[in-house]
Amino acid sequence: MTVDVTPHLNFRGNARAALEFYRTVFGGELTIASYADLGNPDPATADHVTFGQLTAANGFRVMAYDVYPHLPWDQGRDPFFVSVRGTDPAELQDYWDRLAVGADIKQPIGPAPWATLYGQLTDRFGITWVLDTPTSHPTP
Repeated sequence: MTVDVTPHLNFRGNARAALEFYRTVFGGELTIASYADLGNPDPATADHVTFGQLTAANGFRVMAYDVYPHLPWDQGRDPFFVSVRGTDPAELQDYWDRLAVGADIKQPIGPAPWATLYGQLTDRFGITWVLDTPTSHPTP
């Protein structure tokens, strides 16, 4: 059996904008179904995302939706990080540069004791990303 873990991000009205932004960073195919697509005609939420997914050829995948307006939602303070770990420092740097637009940089990207590149930022949608390229440690 193969198991894939996909971050599922919850928003309040801006899931579509977030997914479209992440597509400009990572590329890939975007699938979005709105509340209206599933039969909810309420004009206040008709264009909100009830199912959204971005899938890229390199394996990147993220899901998102807009929490139903009648449900409580609080983004909270650092409830999770989305970790993007890769082996190509140039590709990782490109992702960082794109995500960093309008972001709050928590840890500028650079070398770390455990990674050739490591950085942490909170993007303009309030999602905290950790990007790194792990170092290889010789086996004793």
